[in-house]
Amino acid sequence: MPRHGRGASRTRTDPPFPTKQMAILALCRISEPIAFMSIFPYAYFMVESFGIAKSKGEISMYTGMVTSAFAFSECVSGIFWGRLSDRIGRKKVLLGGLFGTGLSMLLFGFARSLPMALFARALGGLLNGNIGVLQTTVAELVTAEKHQPRAYSIMPFVWCLGTIIGATLGGILARPALALPTWFEGTIFDTYPFLLPNLVCTAVVICGLAVGILFLHETHEDCKYDRDRGRELGNWLLAKLSRKHDSSSYAPLCDKDAPLDEEDAAPLCPSRSNCSSPTLCSARSSMSEPAPFELERKLTIRDAFTKQVCLSIVCYGILAFHTISLEQLLPILMSKAEPTGDNRHLPFYFQGGFNFTSQTNGMLLSIQGVLQMVAQIFIFPWISKKIGSLRTFCLTIAFYPFLYLLAPYLALLPKNFRVPGIVLLLVWKVTAQSLSYPSLAILLTNSSPSKKVLGTLNGAAMASASVCRGFGPTVTGAVDSVGDRIGMSGLAWWTCAVIAAIGWVPGFFMEEPPRKQEDDEEVGFGMESSDSDAESIITLTPDDTAGSVLSK
Repeated sequence: MPRHGRGASRTRTDPPFPTKQMAILALCRISEPIAFMSIFPYAYFMVESFGIAKSKGEISMYTGMVTSAFAFSECVSGIFWGRLSDRIGRKKVLLGGLFGTGLSMLLFGFARSLPMALFARALGGLLNGNIGVLQTTVAELVTAEKHQPRAYSIMPFVWCLGTIIGATLGGILARPALALPTWFEGTIFDTYPFLLPNLVCTAVVICGLAVGILFLHETHEDCKYDRDRGRELGNWLLAKLSRKHDSSSYAPLCDKDAPLDEEDAAPLCPSRSNCSSPTLCSARSSMSEPAPFELERKLTIRDAFTKQVCLSIVCYGILAFHTISLEQLLPILMSKAEPTGDNRHLPFYFQGGFNFTSQTNGMLLSIQGVLQMVAQIFIFPWISKKIGSLRTFCLTIAFYPFLYLLAPYLALLPKNFRVPGIVLLLVWKVTAQSLSYPSLAILLTNSSPSKKVLGTLNGAAMASASVCRGFGPTVTGAVDSVGDRIGMSGLAWWTCAVIAAIGWVPGFFMEEPPRKQEDDEEVGFGMESSDSDAESIITLTPDDTAGSVLSK
């Protein structure tokens, strides 16, 4: 019988934060930003080493193509991986994406021509469906709305940490024969100057893949009770390491004495029917059954893509276009030669950058990762809690155009003020990214009509972001090439400002999703009412086939 009272309702509607699984998911996730970000410090120099560019402007354009190849391929497969995760589960797709990332980085390290580099990046995007599936996994792990700001700040925090490591690896390890000729000259790393950072990144990806296979839970409600031999092996290894050799520590079957808690949401039960503990397994099986109101009818694709969902997907695309362009334009600005006074016709016609080395670029890009971690952990949860996800998102996108308008003028600052100017730009940039993406992810999750289609919706959102990430660097790289020819270095930046301003339009029509009652997975739903100090609990049970309501 369901328990009644204020304390019982709070117990059912406030599940604990899934700390262990979020930590394991973070360990799997961190390998991807390390691999992704490691190419930015040396991409400009890698394209230059191919010897196909006839001018500095063409180097920028080809660099944009290399950056875009991953995103273009990812947009083709994004919806497919999302829908596949709705059918076979999240874990398999996440692990497949990690494998694709590792293979792509290995091939990219051996690239000595532009076609080979483009193929390696495109293959990585085609095999990687992790971004959308990851958002879905977080949404299924974190069922309490009060935990959402904290949960959705962890993955971007991990991304920031990965960018620090990745940018550092890419900046330090690229072209080792030039930095340490005594050690590397005449070796394979002299023949393939960009292989070393990619080998290190591949090793990191393999570690993340191993952690995922051994310890990551399946979160899809229709698949999380399927047998997971990887987790069986992981539990066996943990038992060996802790010197607990009893078979109950790692047996593949359910144990009636095993603790039943919110975080251990995926027991090692081979099926719902042949479990050695019928009582426990039947109870857990009932936990995985959808709520009665979800059994009324199956959602169609048209039902899933509501107005608010579509607006969120459009916002994903616009935001991805100008933010990935920023990631490319900033290293290019730092790599260009210093401006001279002969070609200045202010306020619009001027050329030049900071003339930094790849090592300096890597150091500065690492600094932005540290700044973004601070913003992600402290600023976003506080602001989101205070003003809500929608207002946080709208406030952030309102200031993006001004960032792009001012950025190219930093090259005109006196030398003593250039590095502080870059740091100020990075603070602005990382704060905006730390607020915009998690807020939009929460809006999309809360706008979804059902978690059963959340993988498809996140896949569509990531496909929208990917296609725009594909066009972004290519378009802005070409515009930057035109700007160099006409003596206007800020042309690509100002193009991004226009795109960011267009992002205001869908924001005007978005609404904060209504707060959803947390469901009690064992029995039904609990609601509290404080009207006239009265308290009532409404419970729906499986027996209520006609939708009857029992209230106290």
